[in-house]
Amino acid sequence: MAIKQFKTESKKLLDIMINSIYTQKEIFLRELISNASDAIDKRYYLALTKEAPEVDKKTLAIDIAIDKEKRTLTISDNGIGLNDKDMDDNLGVIAQSGSQAFREAMESNKAIDIIGQFGVGFYSAFMVAKKIEVLSKRYDDDQAYLWLSEGDEGYSIKKAEKEEVGTTITLTLKDDTKEENYSEFLDSYRVQSLVKKYSDYVRYPIKMIMEKSVKKDDSDEYETRNELTTLNSMIPLWKRSKKGIKQEEYDNFYEDNFYDYREPAVTIHFAVEGNVAFDALLFIPKHASYNFYDSSYERGLKLYSRNVFIMDKCSDLIPEYFQFVRGLVDSQDLSLNISRELLQHNRQLKVMAGKIEKKVKTELENLLKDKREEYLDFYKEFGHQLKYGLYKDNGRSNEILSDLLLFYSSTEKKLVTFKEYRERMKEGQEVIYYACGESIEKIAMLPQLEVLKDEGYEILYLPEAVDEFVLLVLGNYEEKKFKSANQGDLNLEDEKSKKKLAKLTEENKGLLDLIKESLGDQVTDVKLSTRLKKAPVCLSSEEGISLEMEKVINQMPNTEKIKSSKILEINSKHDLFKALVNIYEKDKSAIKDYADLLYNQARIIEGFTVENPTEFSDKMIDLMIKASK
Repeated sequence: MAIKQFKTESKKLLDIMINSIYTQKEIFLRELISNASDAIDKRYYLALTKEAPEVDKKTLAIDIAIDKEKRTLTISDNGIGLNDKDMDDNLGVIAQSGSQAFREAMESNKAIDIIGQFGVGFYSAFMVAKKIEVLSKRYDDDQAYLWLSEGDEGYSIKKAEKEEVGTTITLTLKDDTKEENYSEFLDSYRVQSLVKKYSDYVRYPIKMIMEKSVKKDDSDEYETRNELTTLNSMIPLWKRSKKGIKQEEYDNFYEDNFYDYREPAVTIHFAVEGNVAFDALLFIPKHASYNFYDSSYERGLKLYSRNVFIMDKCSDLIPEYFQFVRGLVDSQDLSLNISRELLQHNRQLKVMAGKIEKKVKTELENLLKDKREEYLDFYKEFGHQLKYGLYKDNGRSNEILSDLLLFYSSTEKKLVTFKEYRERMKEGQEVIYYACGESIEKIAMLPQLEVLKDEGYEILYLPEAVDEFVLLVLGNYEEKKFKSANQGDLNLEDEKSKKKLAKLTEENKGLLDLIKESLGDQVTDVKLSTRLKKAPVCLSSEEGISLEMEKVINQMPNTEKIKSSKILEINSKHDLFKALVNIYEKDKSAIKDYADLLYNQARIIEGFTVENPTEFSDKMIDLMIKASK
């Protein structure tokens, strides 16, 4: 029997196939089953179009057999079959397009759709087999043929005997080594698990003899029997009509496939048709997984193509801010690269990701609108991820995320949206006010908020470190800019009040300048406050780096320290200011100690530490003693 040489640079290409293209050897079974499924598809299609004899769909199947003694694994189908020319054309080359085109595509990472093609997928079997035999009989040919190859030495084709139409591929597995255990593919339970993992939703039954423990007739004893067992479920849940699926089925599917002990908060089942068609079944969990906020967490959706499992974590299908979404996508026309493990970043994938993103957004908006308490539970678990994702995305996701964010309202005493705040804004109000701090309780006590509260303005409280950065990235909401309650001028006074304060400032310019001089570079200015009603002093800052940003950034490891511009504001209506005026008139030298006390008092209120607590305490005690004399 003459040995034919492969029509490509077989040795080199086979070496690339085995050692480079596939990183998991178990992939070969998926490839062969996928090819078998496509062969059956072709036969059934030809039968429907009367180009081939009629065939009973119930008889179409894929069979797997294991022979441990001979070390063979056999995959059989009753599909369209191959004649000698088909074998020469399809199995005699590594890729249909020839060696040069194959190498160029591989080297340029060009997308090649190889699902169901003999060639690249078929040759993945050489990762585990030292010999491959393909026995096949084509639907329109009475003669069967046997194709045989032991790898890079070439292949042979000869006439053979086979009664039924279809193809039988027999792999003689390689001998085990210290590095590789090829015998694992002779274990029926291992093969069963691989079929479940990669080919569970192939539309034809995949059958294999399995050992089962069954009860003896008329006895309570059990015995082991070999039974022909269907290994795959065949009908994907996501391919069924939503009308016929109960929520319990969705919940069970989610818990079984994503290993959660609770049902999902939201189930999203939809199909997209058009230039890029796909089915998606997505779930939003009720709680974050144990490692969700760890660096070890991998985002992504399971990816199928024509019911065949391709990838477990396709991160390109879901943005980082929605990384809590779990589920799968099945596309009929997705282009894949040569290995089917690495997706080509192409237009189809981007279109799919965009539609998934919009669908998730819509479902979350509906949850917020119709089931607010459930949304609040979701936000408690994943709100931080939405904020961090928006910040990290540097504003590109503003349109997607802005209406999903919630912040605590000073007037409503609960979490509210920007939209809800916007609808309650006072007539003529041009900005959305916010304040930052360590907690809701501490923010509520900030003296800088006094005038805003007295004037009836709603303030958003931002207790998380990422909050203010999110608002800076957003910039505005529906053309209403965000304004920090302790940064820059609030401009709430009428002209009469402004003139009165300006006059008072001018009259006490010497006192204010001396306090500023006493504090040196600790402050950029000292002025009479327009924010304070009851409190004696507070700190504010100029536009730019805020007081809260300074605290947040300086707490980060391996980060260059920054400093905000601090302005000491003094309440001109407080008795303290009157006392300072008296002290300034009697003993200007005493102002330095008072200035230091007032500044540190303001730092404490703002949540900063006092740089020298001992000195601060001693000065306070000295002044108390002097005041008592």
